[in-house]
Amino acid sequence: MANLTITRLLDAPRELAFQVWTDPDHLAKWWGPAGFSTTSCTVNLTEGGRWRTCMSDGETELWASGVYHEIVPPERLVFSFAWEEEGARGHDTLVTVVLADRDGKTEMTFHQEIFETVAERDNHVEGWQSCFARLTTYLADKTKAA
Repeated sequence: MANLTITRLLDAPRELAFQVWTDPDHLAKWWGPAGFSTTSCTVNLTEGGRWRTCMSDGETELWASGVYHEIVPPERLVFSFAWEEEGARGHDTLVTVVLADRDGKTEMTFHQEIFETVAERDNHVEGWQSCFARLTTYLADKTKAA
């Protein structure tokens, strides 16, 4: 069993950081690793509500979904995450995103647990790091435009 924690300092106010995690129009712009685009994104932002995304690189479609367990704007978001493979849900993990105000910037702590294997966790490290690089760029563009 393995867990994953990634911390990033985002150059954006906490309210915006929370919004880009919870609004499907924002999520679709940064969700997924480099080389992928989000072709479908649905969000029912209520505790017990479901979310679902599809990422595509033009050849492969990767579907993921889950349920929101805790929503505390603008500081905390907890949801389940599982890949959908051949019509069935894979192993469920629990994602916790904590957003802390740091003088107008946001410290994001992302935690995902519990992976069945270290290899599975390591695959997610690479994917999330790439995804968060896209998030950083997207937020920089949003704050410049404001």
